Amino acid sequence: MFDPLLDKLAIWQPDLIALEGLGGAQCDYLREFAFAYEGTAERYCFDAEPARKALGLNQAGAEAAIESILTEPASSRSPAERRNLAALFLAAGDRASAMVQWLRLPEEERHADAVLTEELAKTLAPRTRLNENYVIGAQLAARLGLERVHLVDDHTGDRATGPDTDAFAEAMPRIWDNEWAKVNRRRGDEWIARLSDAPSPDAVIDTYIAYNSPEAAELAIRGDFGAAAADTGAARVGRRYLAYWETRNLRMVANIREAAGPHPGIRVLAIVGASHKPYYERYLGMLSETRLADVAEVLR
Repeated sequence: MFDPLLDKLAIWQPDLIALEGLGGAQCDYLREFAFAYEGTAERYCFDAEPARKALGLNQAGAEAAIESILTEPASSRSPAERRNLAALFLAAGDRASAMVQWLRLPEEERHADAVLTEELAKTLAPRTRLNENYVIGAQLAARLGLERVHLVDDHTGDRATGPDTDAFAEAMPRIWDNEWAKVNRRRGDEWIARLSDAPSPDAVIDTYIAYNSPEAAELAIRGDFGAAAADTGAARVGRRYLAYWETRNLRMVANIREAAGPHPGIRVLAIVGASHKPYYERYLGMLSETRLADVAEVLR
């Protein structure tokens, strides 16, 4: 169902793919400062510990080994080297890039070995549902011959909300209970229903075009963040929530800029939740050397 979508993205020829995911270094930070980020690592982070134990490396050691290998371009790496890279990416907390290496292996070479243990190999052949980081990001990177994807999400700004008090549990449902949000949810339900009732590659592509439309962006802003900005409650919960959201998106865009920085002129595909997209466009649009593409033109 996703092959035609991947075909269109492959024709666009991105040189770098940025995903909404947390890397191992930030996950280590979130665990170290768990008093300020209770449950965040458990919710968003891949568990790199089994790979680190298998390789005898920490986060820095895994990343250093990856950088050393990737500084030597190789159009055709040996299967053993790709399995080694997959294990190193798992140790670095980057399962999506490990999946890229796994998918670049011939099917008969997708197996465990002395470095990529059986336990680690199982994480690359999952039986559970996968999100766009894998169904689109890793698949497309492998198809294009890229060595990795880039995880650019950031939750260090979660503290911008201030203390997590009962005020949030009371105020946010009230803020989100507005007509714009209801229309947005109804539209989303309609798109998903179409995919369920009449699944087809065209329906997949049409759904992504709809999620990327200006109309969808307006609904997301008015029903969520615009409503939050208008919060006049004594605790200013909506505005504190908005502070977190803007901080997070600023840092995500900064991470994209950093990843692309060493390669001026490259084409970047950013895969991110639809509510992030208006903020991506605003913040990326302020950067030098950045020109935004129209998703609808790419996918039609």
